[in-house]
Amino acid sequence: MPTNPGTHRLRQVAESFGTDAERYDRARPGYPGEMVRAILAATPAATDVLDVGCGTGISSRPFVRAGCRVRGVEPDPRMAAVARRHGIEVDESTFEAWEPHGRTVDLVVSGQTWHWVDPVAGARRAAGVLRPGGRLAVFWNGMQPEPSVAETFARVNAEVLPELPRLPDAAAAYSAMGATAADGIRAAAAFTEPEEWRYESERRYTRDEWLDVVPTQGFFTRLPEERLRPLLDAMGAAVDEVGGAFTMHVTTLVITATRPA
Repeated sequence: MPTNPGTHRLRQVAESFGTDAERYDRARPGYPGEMVRAILAATPAATDVLDVGCGTGISSRPFVRAGCRVRGVEPDPRMAAVARRHGIEVDESTFEAWEPHGRTVDLVVSGQTWHWVDPVAGARRAAGVLRPGGRLAVFWNGMQPEPSVAETFARVNAEVLPELPRLPDAAAAYSAMGATAADGIRAAAAFTEPEEWRYESERRYTRDEWLDVVPTQGFFTRLPEERLRPLLDAMGAAVDEVGGAFTMHVTTLVITATRPA
């Protein structure tokens, strides 16, 4: 059984990221080109792609640039509207309720969103739309600041928003999400044994760049302005203390499997 089967039921959280969809599209990081190339290389003749929980199209656009035809599925109309402005065709629906109308694809992807999908029902729905030999690839960017900065951010969160839970270690959190995704794929009994791929990178964030990211994160998307502003002020002061910028380590985790031909 999936190791964390309940996350997908938190619909209020799952559909809160469109609160400021333009900021989300501007501030959230993309995905490594190496990852996109590896997924496509492992999916012969991948032409038609379905992006589950496509959001504003951050995960869709690299596959479009690679020459694929991409259709998104996204339950939040605010996020879908931004994706459409980027030229992505989007069906507004949760993946569990989405109706393919006979369409099939070579590749189903999901960036930063598969934990909002029922892990077994989602895998079965993906298998149903994939052509024989097609691939499912779900992936996340896990971001972890350098240790001293991570400790400072944790202290700021505890002081400004003591009612919120302590933010989890990104590596552990995304490893758990990956394990749940892999368990769901196995339980669907329609795929090869799932594989785990990892890509490591670093990004330098300035104060203003980081303060643009913070409101797009799941713990903070539903905060009213009067609660969010003190947090951003304290975060900004913390980044100023370390020289106005810091290094973020990013681990991109991929869980992938194929539908047997």
